[in-house]
Amino acid sequence: MSQIEVVAIFKVKPSDSAKAAELLKACTAPSRAESTNDTYIPCRDLDADGTFVFIERWDSREALQAHMETPHFKAMASALEPLLIEPLKVHILQPV
Repeated sequence: MSQIEVVAIFKVKPSDSAKAAELLKACTAPSRAESTNDTYIPCRDLDADGTFVFIERWDSREALQAHMETPHFKAMASALEPLLIEPLKVHILQPV
């Protein structure tokens, strides 16, 4: 397996920031409990209200894909989608 880093960025209306933060918090513990997850940190951008960044580390792309099929991820993604003001940006990275 080849470990990957993930940085995912999304934006919501500033008025939806509190709701988005709650959705992220609800997904954090079950995501961290996944055996193929090493790091799962949802962050709020302090200089851009309504902007959130996930910093994640997974065992592989396959592990990330499996995470995206879990009930907790699907529930969060479904609830977040109507709040997004622009498309989610996902960067799948590997150290050089």
